[in-house]
Amino acid sequence: MNSDHKTLEHEALESLDPMATVPKLSGPIGRVIGWVDTCFLTVAVVALVAIAATVLLQISSRLFLPFSIAWTEELSRYLFIYMVALSAGVVLRQNRNISVELFHHLLGPRMQAAFQVLICALIGLFAFLVLPYAWQYAQNGAWQTSPTLHVPMLYIFFSTVVTFALLLVYSLLGCLEGIIAMCRSSATHQES
Repeated sequence: MNSDHKTLEHEALESLDPMATVPKLSGPIGRVIGWVDTCFLTVAVVALVAIAATVLLQISSRLFLPFSIAWTEELSRYLFIYMVALSAGVVLRQNRNISVELFHHLLGPRMQAAFQVLICALIGLFAFLVLPYAWQYAQNGAWQTSPTLHVPMLYIFFSTVVTFALLLVYSLLGCLEGIIAMCRSSATHQES
């Protein structure tokens, strides 16, 4: 019964997301990558909960206190920035980024894997080209502090480096998974 449930779940996922047919890495490497994904997503969820708590604190202070707390808006903005930065790579790996799906369902497994390689290669190339400029941008924050929290802006601007570095790593991983899927698919066709 459990395997039937897994099969139905997999078929439902494929119908919603045709790119889900490209298998992820398995074995010890796949488990380590899954653990890293979980860590990034956990930190992103903690940031989301912290945003909600900060906004509630801000609203409560405006309603119930004679003054409003000034740093809450700034903190919620910085938490949002890092939430996006830390989850960008995992979103790419899980094919949950925004895309136009006009023809994905028409592609066979090998072409879906090739399409994943193409998309990940383009995103990786873009991240590779932008990463040095993101680092230069982050260094501009070394001489500034945030207005109310007095945090060095280097830490805030560093989120761009985190975003593009994770996109680069996860795009390389997506290319590798796509290439492996293409090779396995062609080996399966040759055996037939």
